[in-house]
This record gives sequence, C-alpha cells and structure tokens, in this order.
Amino acid sequence: MNHKEMDVWKKSMDLAEAIYTITRAFPKEEVYGLTSQIKRAAISIPSNIAEGAARKSNKEFQQFLSISLGSLSEVETQYQLAIRLGFISENTDLNNLLISVRKLLLGTRNYVRNN
Repeated sequence: MNHKEMDVWKKSMDLAEAIYTITRAFPKEEVYGLTSQIKRAAISIPSNIAEGAARKSNKEFQQFLSISLGSLSEVETQYQLAIRLGFISENTDLNNLLISVRKLLLGTRNYVRNN
C-alpha cells in the first residue's frame, strides 16, 4: 500500500503541521533548542511510516512503526515541557491528535505484525 493512502500517515502529517503551528509561539531563543527538537521529532513520525511502508518486509515496516512511536513519545514529552515552561497553553485539539496518532500507530503495527 502507498503510504499516502494510510490514515496513520495522514494523521501524523496533520500532527507535524500542528506542531509547526504551535512552535510559532515559542520564544525566539528556543529556535535551536526545544523548537528545533519538537519539529524534528514530529517530522520523524510520518517520515518513518513512509520509509517503512516502502520496505520489502513486514518486519522492517514494524521496526519503522516502532521508531515512529518513539518519536511520538518525544513530541508528547516536548509538548508537555513547552506547557510547563509557559511557552504555550494546553491544546485540546492537539491532545486529541496525539492520542489519535498513537492509536493508529499501535493499530497499524499490530495489523502488520499479524499479517
């Protein structure tokens, strides 16, 4: 299947876009710190899904989905830190998107593992 047709890839692209939007509110001195880190982690999620989908085996795809899950955990942690530091306020839509991407990643990984 083409990664562009996968709901997990589409949602993770939405998440990356949302992260780019919220980081506009981060202080300018964070451009090489937290801003850069959270953007790189967010981009890593759909990128690893795409790379894994292009691989020849389900085992490889599972590995890339696991890497995406790790990157998602990084984004969640960095998002919480940005809230704690007062850079942004908690965002219900972003929270829901994080939950949705996690569920889709876990579901996709389980599906690939069982087929």
